[in-house]
Amino acid sequence: MSSQFSLLKTRRFLPFFTTQFLGAFNDNVFKQGLIILLTYRAVTISSLPVEIRAPLCQAIFILPFFLFSATAGQIADAWDKAVLIRLIKTLEVGIMALACAGFYANNLAFLITALFLLGIHSTLFGPIKYAILPQALRADELVGGNGLVEMGTSVAILVGSILGGYLITLPGDTGIHALSIAIVAVAVVGLGVAFYIPRSGVAAPDLKVNWNPVTESIRNLSFIRANRTVFLSVLGISWFWFYGVTMLSNIPALTKEVLGGNEYAVILLMTTMSVGTGIGSLLCERLSGKKVELGLVPFGAIGLTAFGVDIWFATLSHPELGAVPAATIGAFLDVPGNTRVLVDFFGLGVFSGFYIVPLYALVQARSEPSHRSRVIAGNNILNALFMVVASLMAVGLLKAGVSLPGLLAITALLSALVSIYIFTVVPEFLMRFLVWMFMSVFYRVDRRNTDRIPEEGACVLVCNHVSFFDALILATAIRRPPRFVMDHNIFKNPVLNFIFRTARAIPIAPYKVDPALLEKAYDDIATALENGEMVCIFPEGRITDTGEIYPFKNGIQRIVERTPVPVIPMALQGMWGSFSSRKGGAAFTKFPRRFRSHVALHVGTAVEPAAATPERLEAEVRALRGDWK
Repeated sequence: MSSQFSLLKTRRFLPFFTTQFLGAFNDNVFKQGLIILLTYRAVTISSLPVEIRAPLCQAIFILPFFLFSATAGQIADAWDKAVLIRLIKTLEVGIMALACAGFYANNLAFLITALFLLGIHSTLFGPIKYAILPQALRADELVGGNGLVEMGTSVAILVGSILGGYLITLPGDTGIHALSIAIVAVAVVGLGVAFYIPRSGVAAPDLKVNWNPVTESIRNLSFIRANRTVFLSVLGISWFWFYGVTMLSNIPALTKEVLGGNEYAVILLMTTMSVGTGIGSLLCERLSGKKVELGLVPFGAIGLTAFGVDIWFATLSHPELGAVPAATIGAFLDVPGNTRVLVDFFGLGVFSGFYIVPLYALVQARSEPSHRSRVIAGNNILNALFMVVASLMAVGLLKAGVSLPGLLAITALLSALVSIYIFTVVPEFLMRFLVWMFMSVFYRVDRRNTDRIPEEGACVLVCNHVSFFDALILATAIRRPPRFVMDHNIFKNPVLNFIFRTARAIPIAPYKVDPALLEKAYDDIATALENGEMVCIFPEGRITDTGEIYPFKNGIQRIVERTPVPVIPMALQGMWGSFSSRKGGAAFTKFPRRFRSHVALHVGTAVEPAAATPERLEAEVRALRGDWK
């Protein structure tokens, strides 16, 4: 199984990744340089109070997201995204040239205009950044690609901010010259790389752009609300930006006023959090098995709350600050509680990656391709709104006397409430979390030829039945969620019923036990297949108590005669002997001999419905399973 890093060797990903990395990097070199210039050296060009200069810059940069995101989403759907990227990068070169003029002329109007135009640049690029990935990547590459993009963006923001702050503080005019050369050079390189991005095609060639931002913004939000899971995922992404802005924007004040550190300690905390985010983003592919694993989102939400609250606990017994901040990193970490805070920020970064990467991948995967960019644009509008509200809430709470650690703890607790709401409304998140956690602890699953399972379209999966957890193993191993047909007694298991109901499993019973339920099951199967869904059945009709495969019953033939669709044979290997199997007695009544079982799923080639007899499919499954029970 290839690593996500292999994408960096492909033309369909590397030029885009490099272009977006350079864009994020350059944004932050310029923004950080401008903020420090206005804060420390702008007496002669600005009469604005120092304390509002940095927030004003942030507001000017965010404003275009409200004004132009809706238009940007339409343009991204109506035009080829590779061509648009080249035009946007050309705009970036012009913006940075204007910024250079502002720096050299000491002209605040030029600099603020450049900042506003840079916000427009980012607004135009935002819908393309995430909508182009599903067009360029296969389904099994989507999570890994998103992880690389999030990692790259995190590193670009960090390194760009550090470089911008460093260059502008160089003595005399050296800093102005160095910063100006840097931002123009990076913009030109980004433009050059953009010409290597392959054309992606047009998602909605007949789309007529509505230039009214108000009505189009409302329309974009309606696209999001049309799919409840996408809407709540977008809500989760926007909350993440609310949470992130609160945490990141208060690191300098927290470091100086609570932790007793200097500007180098600020850089240390920001670097630690950014590195953690990069690591968490990259780990998503490995933890999810190259599929959009919603179970990682609750896992990430737990970490965001736990580490955010622990920052408050870590500072409760913090010693009184000295008159002078800790002069070195070593002295800063020697202060009781500071190392713990550093670990907390690293944990926040790691769990941020777990939280945000699957959400972005889910929005990309489940949005209609014809208006995916407009969904992303609507998401950007909400992100900007949440960031503004976060800033206002932080100012209000701090003015009301809440401490900085208290503000972070309140935000972390609010995160828990928002997450609980989302997971309650869409129980699929919680269901996937339970399945993912359980399977990660008790089973190590090898996937063999799972790419033979189609990403869309109706089909039936057939598999041998070895244990009570077979459906959970398959749900973990297969990227596309199947509708399982299962014995009504297993379906009613009080421990597993929530998972099976949320996964929309179809309970079935023998004719002698419940003929009405049997007929309803066949009707539900036919409806699911007619709707283009994937159904998984266990044709043996029972869990093996010998380890051998029992003869397949004729239910599969009845299914494909009613709804002719391809049938894909699969075999589970290594489940016999696990504590959920019947080897050595009834399942779950014996002590597990293997705490973490090594099992495998082997997928065969599709069988046409006319040839999908029970005997043919049984022979296929036996061959796939081989001697490893």
